[in-house]
Parts: sequence; C-alpha cells; structure tokens
Amino acid sequence: MTSEPLSRARIVATAIDLIEREGAEGVSMRRIAAELGVGVMSLYNHVPNKSALLDGVAEAVLSQIEFTDDPDAHWTERVRMQAHAFRAITHHYPRSTMLVFGRQLHSNAGLLPVERALATLRGAGFDGQQAVRMLRMFIAYIVGSLLREVGVTPTFAPVHGSMVKAGEVDPALFPEVSELAPLLTACDHEAEFAFGLELLIEAIAVHAKNGGTRG
Repeated sequence: MTSEPLSRARIVATAIDLIEREGAEGVSMRRIAAELGVGVMSLYNHVPNKSALLDGVAEAVLSQIEFTDDPDAHWTERVRMQAHAFRAITHHYPRSTMLVFGRQLHSNAGLLPVERALATLRGAGFDGQQAVRMLRMFIAYIVGSLLREVGVTPTFAPVHGSMVKAGEVDPALFPEVSELAPLLTACDHEAEFAFGLELLIEAIAVHAKNGGTRG
C-alpha cells in the first residue's frame, strides 16, 4: 500500500496538529519530519524554512474562516457576523490562531478578512483612518478574548480552576471581591465575547451619530 505523498498541505496540517497539542514552541522541521516519518531534508522540497511553515499554518487557519456576510445587512450586523466568524476559527484552532496575530501575511487568505472588515467600515461612512483604527481595536479585543479563553491570561478569567475560593479572601480588605467571588470564578467565554463585542459596536454607533463619519 502506497503512503500518502509528501506535500506542502500535508506538512502544514501536521504542523497545525502539533501546535494544537504542544504549542508553537514545540514545532521544528525535525519534529515535523519525525511526525510524518520522513527525512527532514525532504521537507525543504515543499517548505523552504520554519518561517515559511508558520506562515503556511497562519494562512491555512485563516482560509477556513466561514464568512456569512450579508452585504445588504446593517453595518453593525455585518461587523457582528465577521467577529463571530473569526472567533469560531480561533475556537477550533486556539494555539495556531495565535500565529496569525504575530505574522505579516500578504497572501489572499491573510488579506481577505482585513479587506472585508475595512470594506464594511468604509461602507458605514467611516474614513480611512477611522476604519483602520476600528479594525485594530476589534483585533485587540479578539486577541485579548482568545488569550483569556486559552488560559494565557487567567486573571479574572478562570479557565482551569477557581480564581478565588470561599474563605480565601478577607472580606474586610476586599469586600467586592469576596461578594462577587462566585461570578469571578465562573466564565462563559461565548457570552462574554458577545457582551464585549456589543459594547464595542454600540460605542462605534454612538461615535458615528456624534459626527464621527464623513459628511
């Protein structure tokens, strides 16, 4: 029986699987070769170096975003759909998605989400500078939410355990923390992402009403 031929797509898929299991720090050309059962030099026929491999991982993740954008919908709904579409892919590939934010991608897969977001904001009447600033704001929010969800920044967002437990906090010194301990201990990531997203959209809508758009 002939094994599946080595290809760039197969190498990238193996890298994604390894990243999701062990993190990006565990990725090396030698490790990928071992996972595939091939000689390390054979990888270079398809991927020139590790940097190109990580670019391929980021592009592969972005290419799987399923946009359900409706050009006829109000811009707030379009922004909402795009943000949730991006969050959905980060939910499936949380560790690999972190590579997306750390790499400059100029491929179609890398530029398409940016193009869609900017087109939506420009179509809403925001000028170029405003649209870019708002895009960066949304990216910052999505990145922060992802970091919290995967447990990289656990403060006030317990993922693998309770942040505060009953009896461990002195209510005389920290009355609010003590009273709200049950809420600080729980974290519905999907609900909190939606809550924060709505605040951002509402803030932008108010900005637009106060003259933040082009005349």
